[in-house]
Amino acid sequence: MTSTPPDLSRLRIARDEPSAGQRGALRTAAILFGLAVVIIGAAYLYFRPGSALDVNVSRVEVSGGGGGSGTGITANGYVVARTRASVSSRLSGRLAMLAVEEGSKVRRGQVMARLENDEYVAALAQTEADSGRAEASLTEAIALRDQLERDLARSRDLVSRNMEAAANAEGLQAQLLAATARVGVQRAQIRSATAAIAYARANLDNTFIRAPFDGTILRKDAEVGEVVAPVAAGGGLTRGAVVTMADLETLEVEVDVNEAYIAQISDQQPTRIVLDAYPSAAFAGTVRQIVPTADRQRATVQVKVAISDRDARILPEMGARVEFLAVAQAADSAAPIRIFVTADAVRTEGAETVVYLVRNGVASRTVIEAGPVSGGRREVRAGLSGGEQVIINPPRDLAEGARVNVVN
Repeated sequence: MTSTPPDLSRLRIARDEPSAGQRGALRTAAILFGLAVVIIGAAYLYFRPGSALDVNVSRVEVSGGGGGSGTGITANGYVVARTRASVSSRLSGRLAMLAVEEGSKVRRGQVMARLENDEYVAALAQTEADSGRAEASLTEAIALRDQLERDLARSRDLVSRNMEAAANAEGLQAQLLAATARVGVQRAQIRSATAAIAYARANLDNTFIRAPFDGTILRKDAEVGEVVAPVAAGGGLTRGAVVTMADLETLEVEVDVNEAYIAQISDQQPTRIVLDAYPSAAFAGTVRQIVPTADRQRATVQVKVAISDRDARILPEMGARVEFLAVAQAADSAAPIRIFVTADAVRTEGAETVVYLVRNGVASRTVIEAGPVSGGRREVRAGLSGGEQVIINPPRDLAEGARVNVVN
């Protein structure tokens, strides 16, 4: 049997199309090339000039070792007036006059405001009229008593000469006793009227709001037409104070010092005060009082610092930083060196306390042993030597070796 030869005319070699293996290799190469381009582009964007992260830095401070007069202890607080008052009225009423403004200088006893007082003026006039009527009644009672005394004397004379009955003298004696009692009643009425006048006059005087001491008006708490009272009530419709004033001669700074450092502060210790409003100016001061109690929540003790350098620029409620200076007699050249860093530069990462330093334009993560915070600074007990540039508020994504650009 003769077999039919196979038809080979349909067989073709596809020289223009790659095989399946070739197509897979080309796809892999394209993916790798694309990844390489992305990596190179990212590296370029990261390392090109101007791509460094902008950061704020501060210098690590060194104190002690006999190299300076400071103790290394600073604290933040506010300027307050030791003599300060919110002045209110002793009576409830509507404010009719306000004679002061913010910044007005007043003397003790000076009238600063007045309530509507027509009814108090009328009450005083009525009590004065009652007093006048009581005095007139007393004069009448005294005259009647004196007349009865003379009549009784004549009647007794006549009785002694048997020219008049004794009953007449006895009747006059009784009338004289009654008249004398009426004199006593009228005198009591006068005393009552005098007390009523004093009460009415005091109420009238209380409608005038006076300065309790020499000082400066800091704030107006009420305006003409508003109702004021000794104690504010009525959901904000009644004012409890008319003005707030203070004696600016008694300004001082109140600061909170970490209790770990309070043993190094003493009464009359010299200080240097720097106001937030005038950072380039420093004012001398002394420790006036260390409040004998601590704040349990913040672990601080309040210290009151008297301002020695009086200056018109110092105003109540200004923020201030106080540096406590070493007492000259206690200066010791062998005092230990202490390192301080801005508190905002310290960060906790897991179980470690770290800061990021700037070295040759890159961030360097440094583990430290940190102490307590005082006045916005934190003591560093190990890990730094002083003088380094430390990054303030380092970003969370800041990593070791990242390029940084120092802004200030």
